[in-house]
Amino acid sequence: MRMLRPALGVATAALAVLFCTTTPASPVSAADAAYDVLVFSKTAGFRHDSIAAGTQAVRDLGAANNFTVTATEDATAFTTGNLARYEAVIFLNTTGDVLNATQQSAFESYIGSGGGYVGVHSAADTEYNWSFYGNLVGAYFASHPAIQQANVKVENRAHAATAHLPQTWNRTDEWYNYTTNARSTARVLATLDEGSYSGGSMGADHPHAWCKTYSGGRAFYTGGGHTQASYSDAAFRAHLLGGIRYAAGRSKADCRAETGYTALYNGSTTGWSQAGPGSFTNSDATLTSVGGLGMLWYSAKEFTNYSLKLDWKLAGDDNSGVFIGFPPSSDPWSAVNNGYEIQIDATDAADRTTGSVYTFKSADIPARDAALNPPGEWNTYELLVEGERLQVFLNGSKINDFTNTNPARSLAGHIGIQNHGNGDDASFRNIRIKELGSNPPPPGNTTVQAESFSSSSGVTPFTKAGANGGQTLGYIDPGDWAAYHGVDLTGVTSFKARVVSGGPGGTIQVRTGSTTGTVLGSVAVPNTGSWTSFADVTTSLSTVPSGTQNLYLTFTGSGSGLFDVDDFTLVKGGGGTPGTGPIKGLAGKCLDVRDAATADGTQIQIYTCNGAAAQTWTVTPNSTVRALNKCLDVSGGGSADGTKIQLWTCNGTGAQNWSAQADGTLRNPQSGKCLDVSANSSADGQAVHLWTCHTGANQKWILP
Repeated sequence: MRMLRPALGVATAALAVLFCTTTPASPVSAADAAYDVLVFSKTAGFRHDSIAAGTQAVRDLGAANNFTVTATEDATAFTTGNLARYEAVIFLNTTGDVLNATQQSAFESYIGSGGGYVGVHSAADTEYNWSFYGNLVGAYFASHPAIQQANVKVENRAHAATAHLPQTWNRTDEWYNYTTNARSTARVLATLDEGSYSGGSMGADHPHAWCKTYSGGRAFYTGGGHTQASYSDAAFRAHLLGGIRYAAGRSKADCRAETGYTALYNGSTTGWSQAGPGSFTNSDATLTSVGGLGMLWYSAKEFTNYSLKLDWKLAGDDNSGVFIGFPPSSDPWSAVNNGYEIQIDATDAADRTTGSVYTFKSADIPARDAALNPPGEWNTYELLVEGERLQVFLNGSKINDFTNTNPARSLAGHIGIQNHGNGDDASFRNIRIKELGSNPPPPGNTTVQAESFSSSSGVTPFTKAGANGGQTLGYIDPGDWAAYHGVDLTGVTSFKARVVSGGPGGTIQVRTGSTTGTVLGSVAVPNTGSWTSFADVTTSLSTVPSGTQNLYLTFTGSGSGLFDVDDFTLVKGGGGTPGTGPIKGLAGKCLDVRDAATADGTQIQIYTCNGAAAQTWTVTPNSTVRALNKCLDVSGGGSADGTKIQLWTCNGTGAQNWSAQADGTLRNPQSGKCLDVSANSSADGQAVHLWTCHTGANQKWILP
């Protein structure tokens, strides 16, 4: 819950620094709903003598954590029907070509249907000629030195596989070098410190464990697990368990590839200040709230357009929040009154629960519930601020989309984390930010950094001066593709990409569903003059499906090194020639501004047509409907049947976007609902409202 004004003064408290130890166990996993796991350990090359120990370790984990284990080396188990029995399939130290073409096809279908994959150690030394598997595992084995001790640097301590680990994990194993760096397509969880052992060949960025989504499924890989001793080590067993739980869908995580972020907190509180009573302990690179009501805020800098990510955990039924967009102040009430709180408390009312913009907009509760880990487990927020638009992602899933229209508030400003009060125990880790430049997209449109794909083939993020976010999607050749999961296409009519090419150029095709899905539109990318000269290319889109979709960009052309894509924007509405005049509806009555008033919130109604200014509307196709210099607006951006339709200052939000349909209805794409005359009454003064589309007479309109 957001701060409720207490009857006590505001004081400044210093951070208390306490020491605590890290434990490798995670008892919450015992509460998982039962599931089934297949352990596959067939080898067609080197055979590890640790396979039996690894299989037994998985059986032990299953017995203690509510999943059953089937172990096999028989590849005939890879049929569509049999694989459907399992929530996760573990490739345990497999080597070589272990599946034939039919079995490979069955496994691809299994992953495409939402199945989970766990790769252990030499799973990366498997199926080199099967590109689907290579993309799924994330990287292939290249070489290894002798077994020795090394330091594993844990960079993501929110994932179930690594949350229990210290920042530096020292252990003995066989350390793999890989042919490529998995960071371009996966969320790296841990890397190897090549300075702590001999024989590393990947340099300063040597991924060792990672997770990703791919082709509809989930994948986790760890380079550990060569030795028999690994499987009796409690920390490694917990690491493996976390990977299994993620792959099986029992633990959620943000496994999107992540580059270009700057740490604001990862152990050091430099740049942070406490506002109000209470404090945070700072131990093991973890901030934990003590007392309150107060706030720890990053006072060193304000932010405008950015992606803020942070990991958080509640101990139980606790309360906290993340504040954004407030001016500098040692008074925490400044954040309350001038900024916005993104709430952390899953047991409160819908507009003040986890994922909500506190008291302003509820999260998408079903999406939130599907993405949320319970108390005792870590979660990850991304707060994506572009101008006055805020998108909230929980463990990689979009759960809220809010646009600020209040001139007294802003999404630009400082950020902070709340210590709510005694007994409200919230912890935070790895607070990091990526600044996105000074030019936000127009309100209502969605801009995506092209290198932030969910899955891909052939392409790789490329660091480039002048690129928004610091990177482009590079190394694009004919036949390559990139996928972006969970993109809202409602109301999208065109596609704009920022591109750069010193090569032959080519074509971007926009698709949904798969790399062979229907082409919604395509646009030619020319040679822009050099690899540092950026340009915009645009195309209209047709037959665009509404709602959240998986978007695919496929690339064609001749030669290699066609072009880079910096970012792309999905443009909603707009275009076409505006029409001006009356809008006629039920019984020939006209859409009318009640009493010709111009105050924000004035009710829209139907009335006998009279040619007055209150009935003169300017309709821009797939965009706004305007009268009296203001816009037709869905109150509060709501989507419930009966939501008021009103006149409001034009602000470019989805609440003011209208699209005429072939069936005569006028639809608000943001809600997917229609302009409707309430009670199907044609009486003068009858209010209009938002309602589920049904194409009845009270939803038919004739536009100018």
